[in-house]
Amino acid sequence: MRHAIASVVPLIVILWSVAQAAEPPRLSLVEHVERQPLVAQVQRLIDALEFLGTPLSKSDRAALQAAMDDTNDKAAVAGIQTVLDPLCLLAVELKSEKELVAQTGPTKKQLVEQGWSQFLVKIRNSSDLKGVLRAASPNAQRLAGSPASEVENRWLDLQMFDQQPLLPHLSGLELEYRIIQLYSRDTGPREAALSLEYVVRAATPAVRDTPRRPEEVTRSNPLKIPFDCAASHEVTFHVADENGKPTTAAFLIRDPQGRVYPSQAKRLAPDFAFHPQIYRADGEKVKLPVGNYSIDCLRGPESIPESKSLTVAGQPTEFSYQVRRWVDPTKLGWYSGDHHIHAAGCAHYSNPTEGVHADDMMRHCLGEDLKVGCNLTWGPCFDYQLQFFTGKDDAVSQFPYLLRYDIEVSGFGSHNSGHLCLLRLTERNYPGGDSNKHWPTLGLNTLKWAKRQDAITGPAHSASGLAPSAERIEGPDGPNSLPSYAIPQYNGIGANEYIVDITHNVPGRDGTLVPAIDFISTMDTNRQQEFNMWYHTLNCGFRVRASGETDFPCISGQRVGMGRVYVKVNGNLNYEDWCEGIREGRSYVSDGTSHLMEFTVQPKGKAKASVPVGSQGSELKLDKPSTIQITAKGAARSDGRKVPLEVIVNGYPVAKQEIIADGSTQDVSLEVTIDHSSWVALRHFPSAHTNPVFVLVGDKPIRASRRSAEWCLRGVDQCWAQKQQFYAAAEKDEAAAAYEHARRAYRKILDESETN
Repeated sequence: MRHAIASVVPLIVILWSVAQAAEPPRLSLVEHVERQPLVAQVQRLIDALEFLGTPLSKSDRAALQAAMDDTNDKAAVAGIQTVLDPLCLLAVELKSEKELVAQTGPTKKQLVEQGWSQFLVKIRNSSDLKGVLRAASPNAQRLAGSPASEVENRWLDLQMFDQQPLLPHLSGLELEYRIIQLYSRDTGPREAALSLEYVVRAATPAVRDTPRRPEEVTRSNPLKIPFDCAASHEVTFHVADENGKPTTAAFLIRDPQGRVYPSQAKRLAPDFAFHPQIYRADGEKVKLPVGNYSIDCLRGPESIPESKSLTVAGQPTEFSYQVRRWVDPTKLGWYSGDHHIHAAGCAHYSNPTEGVHADDMMRHCLGEDLKVGCNLTWGPCFDYQLQFFTGKDDAVSQFPYLLRYDIEVSGFGSHNSGHLCLLRLTERNYPGGDSNKHWPTLGLNTLKWAKRQDAITGPAHSASGLAPSAERIEGPDGPNSLPSYAIPQYNGIGANEYIVDITHNVPGRDGTLVPAIDFISTMDTNRQQEFNMWYHTLNCGFRVRASGETDFPCISGQRVGMGRVYVKVNGNLNYEDWCEGIREGRSYVSDGTSHLMEFTVQPKGKAKASVPVGSQGSELKLDKPSTIQITAKGAARSDGRKVPLEVIVNGYPVAKQEIIADGSTQDVSLEVTIDHSSWVALRHFPSAHTNPVFVLVGDKPIRASRRSAEWCLRGVDQCWAQKQQFYAAAEKDEAAAAYEHARRAYRKILDESETN
């Protein structure tokens, strides 16, 4: 018996020793580190993990925050490492540009089939190096000396994450943490050889056409690391609209740690890497590892958000979601659209393709229940994206969901004076060239070309450049009131040259003079500044309408349709009439969380004389000062609180009715007295705004405010001071004449205005 026990004890010791040897040793603490820059770098790391959809656990986040807040520098530095070191796959010491020593970190070596996983890399940088750290593996790509036949062994993909909020190069700090991303093609146990590379990139030669020196690369010792690659299983989505018909919706999939699936790290279309959500149609699939998930389900702002649970238990499974709506404007004939979205540029990639294709953008419009998507080709990838322009609805359109390619003048031509949205074009390029290098630098010339095609036109992201200048001429309620009389700087790419262009009429398709500008874009930039510009120009009698946009994915990459315009359509929806509705103003703008439908103005007690917005030229004529009645159907959904709907006359609220924001559609009825020719609208600031009805008293034009005319006149001078430098020499005289035309127009309006 004693002999048996004696023989077992050494075996236990051996097994324990083997187990201990299999566990990577803890990483050594780095001391004598400056606390403040380390904390700043770690905060960027935290933000990067959030961006990638793999946030730290709540406990790790709390412990890390406590360490960063510690006023004892030594304790803070040690505490940060105590939290982050267990999450490290690798650690490396940069002893010099020519010497790197790597070791395996203590984190669990687990990947996921057909998915990306994020790990940390601890970097001790004793030489203040500021080059680039890369990861390499013969299992991920062919390296020098790697046989071409070893395709089966290349089951891995990997990269260092070096985008914002991190930087592509090292900070030079004694200690910092970076993120390494690994993708597994396979499932089951796999071994990978990993190395880290320190790269010194050669500077750009000072002399043109001088060859660039090759970059200098130093590679660490390779580390053989065993991974367990968890299997993923197909999840089939069953997606139905509120009527039970198959549809597409948005789904945000998270595990109990808050990590997003599929990993955002390297998504390709139709899933966008800058989105946590994905869009899936009925019958489509997602592969997920075994585990429990929460799935946030939504189909645009008019649907009720829903959170559901899903368990993947080792075999294919199914997930069902049916949309529930709180409002449906289409039942009253109001069709949503976003007149400014992009398939390339900003958050979109330019490799492996130059942006994405129409079917990808259509999927997103369907998933957000956006009826019309105006997919505007602009500077980035212009030549590639221009191939999709047809002057007709794209073939991917699925009635009543329409996608049309048009153009934004941005990144070329007159863009320095304010970007232009050109809708309903029939020609895809300005005459004189095949690309975008030959376009006019004067926006008015671009508008003349568009108007000969009967296009619908207006400035993009209007508030860009409209922040008040140093000299402040304030409204009665301060500089942020509406209207405000502070002169904008006119130093951006929004509704800048707009102040000039709205004074011009140009030949339309049949030669008849038409306004050069139809609408001002709203809902995607500072709304006080957007509406302020609009209000002042309405006060001068210009009948520019408001339209809603997102500028996806530039101003916002969150989703298409963050800013919308709802157009009243009589009969079947079609793109041409929908755009015409923007020009005519039979529309309202909204972020989708509140709605102002059926806005109508009539003389009190005279229903037969009513003017619905956008009909009859949006013009109501009165013989003398009178009381008018305003009616509408309002709806809002937040927390059930009461929200105010305001009647706006010449830029000022004059009456108010509250509705309950419970999602129900409620009748609105208010009365106001109109003393002189005025414009009248309804708003729920900042969420929604109708277009105006123009109430003319005694057939006199609207001249609502001398101060507005003065504000516009001063704006022309300020805009010229900022923009004259951007007009080409060949167009400089033409630009000066266009600005002088605007000055004369505002001086005339000023002379005709009687009220302040």
